[in-house]
Amino acid sequence: MSRKPELKGRAARLARLLPAGRAQAARTPFVLLVVVLLGGGLIGLLVLNSALSEGSFKLADLQKQTKNLTDEEQALQRDIDAYSSPDALQRRARELGMVPGGDPAFLGPDGTVKGVPGVAAPQPAALTAPAGPEPLTPAGAALATVPPTAPAPTVPPQPPSDPAAAPPAPPATLQPIPTPTPGR
Repeated sequence: MSRKPELKGRAARLARLLPAGRAQAARTPFVLLVVVLLGGGLIGLLVLNSALSEGSFKLADLQKQTKNLTDEEQALQRDIDAYSSPDALQRRARELGMVPGGDPAFLGPDGTVKGVPGVAAPQPAALTAPAGPEPLTPAGAALATVPPTAPAPTVPPQPPSDPAAAPPAPPATLQPIPTPTPGR
């Protein structure tokens, strides 16, 4: 077998600084360090990718919820616009028994009357039982109509002999309550 040549001079001095038998043993920790770093980097990328995809799913859900709430807000705004139109307001006012007023007159600060007061609107009998189109329903919902009931016979009040046997109060009529739209 061949032997290593003898080193002379400066090369010999440098060769004495490096141990001869540890060349293979020094590579093993370095290779393990590189493998651990690469494995840790891959695991870190996997965790980061999972977190990003979870955030993407949450974002998609929030966008869907925002779209649904926007659609609901627009439907409610259409209902409000329909209820506040002049025709709907006039119809509802007549259903409540309101009549248009006459010409107004104004009093000045010195007590003078400005304008000519008109006669108040007459109370026609037709307004006691409104006859007109059906009430406006929100978003095409159907309302159940309740047939009118005959008025209860009038009975003179009698003092109750037993407070526990007092007749119950008549049930209140339920009226639809408009829901406010946030931000309007």
